[in-house]
Amino acid sequence: MINSLYRGDGSIYLTIERNEQHNWNYACWYGRQTLSTVMDGGLTYVDMLRAAPCPKLLNDHRNLVGTFTDSNDWIQQVWTPLIMAAGLRYFAQVVSTDIFGQLSIEDLQHRIGEQLDMRLFDSLEPAQIWLQSQP
Repeated sequence: MINSLYRGDGSIYLTIERNEQHNWNYACWYGRQTLSTVMDGGLTYVDMLRAAPCPKLLNDHRNLVGTFTDSNDWIQQVWTPLIMAAGLRYFAQVVSTDIFGQLSIEDLQHRIGEQLDMRLFDSLEPAQIWLQSQP
């Protein structure tokens, strides 16, 4: 089942799907993100994980544009403790080609990288291979 979240204009900003075969959740972000979309998407993911625990997340920013650094405080202080309590342990992050998106995720990794096993990847395949190697 795919959960799709929409902006007010009807465009999708996030899809989240459980990959049963590989035992991970795949989250794909689209376009520019705001604190509101990050919070809504993050809490939707927490609810999904509580309903069906899964220790692995494949978080894809290839279609993300711009910065989300203003959301990193919330991600660090609120989302990370919630998601860890829900069972997330391994976080494979496919980085945006957008320099501002790259800087945002690097800032986030410095903030939460000690709490979660979070790795950054330039493309999808190495991220998938790494996640498959995790218990």
